[in-house]
Amino acid sequence: MWNLIVTTALAGVAGTGLGGVVGALFKKDSNRTASLLLSFAGGVMISVVCFDLIQEAIGTGSGLALVLIGICLGIGVVYVLNTAIDRKTDPEVAHIDKKHPKTADALDELTHANHYNEHRKKGDSPASLFVAGVVMACAIALHNVPEGMTIGASYVSTDHALTGSALILAVLIGLHNIPEGMAVAVPLISGGMNRGKAIFVTALSGAPTILGAILGYLVGDMGAFGLAISLSFASGAMLYVVFGEILPQSILMYRSKLPTFAVVVGMMVGLLMIYG
Repeated sequence: MWNLIVTTALAGVAGTGLGGVVGALFKKDSNRTASLLLSFAGGVMISVVCFDLIQEAIGTGSGLALVLIGICLGIGVVYVLNTAIDRKTDPEVAHIDKKHPKTADALDELTHANHYNEHRKKGDSPASLFVAGVVMACAIALHNVPEGMTIGASYVSTDHALTGSALILAVLIGLHNIPEGMAVAVPLISGGMNRGKAIFVTALSGAPTILGAILGYLVGDMGAFGLAISLSFASGAMLYVVFGEILPQSILMYRSKLPTFAVVVGMMVGLLMIYG
């Protein structure tokens, strides 16, 4: 268990923290770079889900119907929670109105840092800032918990050894968290937060990955049924995050065909790491 926690911490906290450092070095206008990095990361995660996790879930012998149910549950839970957060925060941000796309189109919207920055600009009370920070943390956790679950479940599927798919997933998710770290740090710094504090907050935002890993491990260790549910639920959650949030946002941030090519390159890199 400790090996799993340490490895997940490196993938989640260190990966996101590194993204925070990269974000701190960028200027405010970094939409093009962030768009391509997010697209690439999305492509990597598509390969991981479609060519590794779902196949492992099917390979447990629990039946295709159970795997499909698990995927649908993962998509549904993250969608409902994400929609609830959006409905709470969007009315408080002036530029999000009827003309705004029905998805995030900037770094600060991906993590709901725009909501937090609005409270800071208004000089709201520490209690209001705390609530806004909690909302932002919940939005980030919706991305990181399913990622951790995949590592925990894969750890069980490899007989509690950090080899094969479990190790590959930890490396892939660590890479995937770099652009997500940028998505946290850049808006915070743009909103006036000290760079050092922004990097610390960004690194801390990767902590839910550890919680996800423990959850994925505990459910996956319940037998073939639990492993199938853990893998398929995490797969569905990640599919929603990639197709429902990351890719639409990447295209809106940098309206070009390049994000599409970045997704394809990411998928090929994912395949090389899984089967290479």
